[in-house]
Amino acid sequence: MLNNNHTTWIRQWTRDLGFDYCGIARAEVLDDDARRLETWLNKGMQGTMQYMENHFDLRIDPSRLVPGAKSVITLLMNYFPAQEQLPAAPRVAKYAYGQDYHEVIRSRLKDLLGKIRENIGEVEGRGFVDSAPVLERSWAVRSGLGWIGKNGNLLTRQAGSFFFIATLIVDLDLEYDVAFAGDYCGTCTKCIDACPTGAIAADKVVDGSKCISYFTIELKETLIPDKMKGRFDDWLFGCDTCQDVCPWNRFSRPTEEPAFSPIPAILNFRTSDWEELTEEAFKEIFRHSALKRSRWSGIRRNLRFIAPTP
Repeated sequence: MLNNNHTTWIRQWTRDLGFDYCGIARAEVLDDDARRLETWLNKGMQGTMQYMENHFDLRIDPSRLVPGAKSVITLLMNYFPAQEQLPAAPRVAKYAYGQDYHEVIRSRLKDLLGKIRENIGEVEGRGFVDSAPVLERSWAVRSGLGWIGKNGNLLTRQAGSFFFIATLIVDLDLEYDVAFAGDYCGTCTKCIDACPTGAIAADKVVDGSKCISYFTIELKETLIPDKMKGRFDDWLFGCDTCQDVCPWNRFSRPTEEPAFSPIPAILNFRTSDWEELTEEAFKEIFRHSALKRSRWSGIRRNLRFIAPTP
């Protein structure tokens, strides 16, 4: 039996835990998204990210992740920083300025599920934040939070796209939001035109195997292909180009989440500081940072790659 109070409570708890937006959708199989994902994979746009090919059935059917799943709760947390890096320094994507979002959000999801169980009863659920087979952007649209832009990011009319997306799947009936039906990109192609490597194609298709974020984070090989030389625009870790040029991000406001306050080194390091950084210092400074995904060796590789040709 549906209890409207449950939905109200959950929305309040998400605000208390620091989430900026909460949307709720009925748990069901994502048939259309499944076809798009299959086409994307068949074209090899995942590059060496073989994990994208795994657990296909889990990605499109929430009941495979939580038996008896009835609701998918999608949560957004703003990470837009109040400060920028030094000019001319090797650039780091804004999402990695502060503490690793996996650590921050995973604990909040655990707390949210704990509150649900404590106040509502025995509820089965699992939380996910960019580390499991969940099509979180599709669920965000179905939850009424926004639309998928031409750059593949979730866009909101209120505050742009600088958000982390988290998902909580539960076997609890809730009140569902109306899916977002609009698309407010219009004829704008700024993200497509600005992408340094031409990774953004038509029909909202992003070729992951061409993306700077792929090369600087996901690619584990020793060398980055020579054909990409000179096309990274000084991006050392990740890339924000398609978001920085998006007109909707003029509405972005600095995050109020302390955990996402920039690490001083991110703001203050010059090229020479990155070049002189030892592995021991890297592990200490970035022990709670997303940069540790690339490891010190990966950062060194990226730094050499974006260095001007003598």
